[in-house]
Amino acid sequence: MKKVVILGCENSHADSFLEYIYTSAFCKDIQVIGIYSEEQDACLRLNNKYGINILQTYDAAVGKVDGVIITARHGKNHYKFAKPYIATGVPMFIDKPITIDEEEATRFMKELRDNNVKVSGGSVCKHDPFVQKLKEHHQNNIGGQTLGGFVRAPIHPKNIYGGFFFYAQHLVEIVCEIFGRNPVSVRVFESDNKLDVCFIYDSFVVHGLYVNENNLYFASRYAETTVETSRIFDNTTVYCSEKEFEEYYSLLCNGEQKLSYADFIAPVFIMNAIVRAKLSGKCEPIVYAKL
Repeated sequence: MKKVVILGCENSHADSFLEYIYTSAFCKDIQVIGIYSEEQDACLRLNNKYGINILQTYDAAVGKVDGVIITARHGKNHYKFAKPYIATGVPMFIDKPITIDEEEATRFMKELRDNNVKVSGGSVCKHDPFVQKLKEHHQNNIGGQTLGGFVRAPIHPKNIYGGFFFYAQHLVEIVCEIFGRNPVSVRVFESDNKLDVCFIYDSFVVHGLYVNENNLYFASRYAETTVETSRIFDNTTVYCSEKEFEEYYSLLCNGEQKLSYADFIAPVFIMNAIVRAKLSGKCEPIVYAKL
């Protein structure tokens, strides 16, 4: 059996992962030996539903598990929860946002790399089938070279889980997954209930639209001879969660990590550039980690 622990189980990902673990024949060899959250009600709810042991501290399972799943709502807790387990080398799932601080993100990934810790996670939205289709078409110049794109996603700026950072990675990572993880700069235009972000690449611009408390997701790619556009992450939520967990399960089985450490944390630097651009009203460069 592969023993894992879930840290930060107040997030809905904990529910979806546990449901998959306990109902799917795909991962019957996984045993969740403990859950932890700074929100005790979340632990009690899952304990009542699944009978899983509640850990008294987030580091209580160090040396006892084959993998760590971190799904805390607040990105500031991800590195804190992961740190005691890094030296053991077990693979990790880190939910979005990976963290909210650029310096911490760099330190986090260097420690994972230096200890050969494989990692997956980020935004579940990148697994949407249409997102993957647009990614493939962009990479293969289907319809000609990419001329630009559009991504719409919700934002929930008023919360106790890091404000803007709590939900912002969904849109950012959809953009990154389709068009590449290296936009060079961003510019922001703000109105009462929305945030328009221009993601500026070397040869094209992608328009991102954050809408407050509105759960409509949309993605488009504009090429020389085609325009592809569709609502996303609507009827594919369960599918995307399963694909997300299957990617992590592959790491538990000694599979290959799909993203480099630098690419994995690229959204942290993009989100911070968005915050700077929102404050300055200017185009702000994105300065990525040097790993």
